[in-house]
Amino acid sequence: MRTQLNTFWRTYMKKDQVKDYEGVISSTELRDGEDVISSMELNGCEDVISSMEFIVKNITGVIKLLDCEAINRMLQKIMEGDRIFLMGAGRSGLVAKAFAMRLMHLGFTTYVVGETTTPAVHKQDVVIAISGSGETRSIADLGKIVKDIGSTLITVTSKKESTLGRISDIVLVLPSRTKNDPDASTFLEKNMREDYKKLPPLGTSFEITSLVFLDSVIAQLMTLTGASEAALKSMHTNIE
Repeated sequence: MRTQLNTFWRTYMKKDQVKDYEGVISSTELRDGEDVISSMELNGCEDVISSMEFIVKNITGVIKLLDCEAINRMLQKIMEGDRIFLMGAGRSGLVAKAFAMRLMHLGFTTYVVGETTTPAVHKQDVVIAISGSGETRSIADLGKIVKDIGSTLITVTSKKESTLGRISDIVLVLPSRTKNDPDASTFLEKNMREDYKKLPPLGTSFEITSLVFLDSVIAQLMTLTGASEAALKSMHTNIE
């Protein structure tokens, strides 16, 4: 890892640029072959703490904007659906898989779109899409197919007026920064940006917020189904 970082600095930054970068280079000039990392003055974990504080404040802001009616409709569709399909791309796809896993623990018949063992979607099924921008082409195109089939499409996104948002039966809006947002970001981040020099990059805010939201949906489903944590644990894989 150290070698990779040194290669990065040497490739993309000139010596004087490296020296001046955030004021972290202690030497006045880097000699050929010098270890760049050893020349950096670490600032403790300031950015780690700032990013965590920002994420917490972002989630707190989103909580105040949640549409409880939409959440209740989502819960109802999950309870009534024959099967639940999850889909998302990239890190949002990982959030979708995490939610699918918990639904399986609760006893729901659940699949992740794109896996080799995922069956065909039918009209009585529910498909849940996770997409910060609501414009990821592969997921938006799949959403259109879902609507053609006649299945219920639920989208978790930060953009209600996105392609996915407009065609979905239920939209859960979590206003957070996505990878496609300009530096200006969303209004929630605008209100906090001055307090934080370093922000979580790209779509991190949305991905973490959606993970927390969907795990909280699981807590509500546990109440509705009467499931205990022991029951969920009994469904956890035993061959890992």
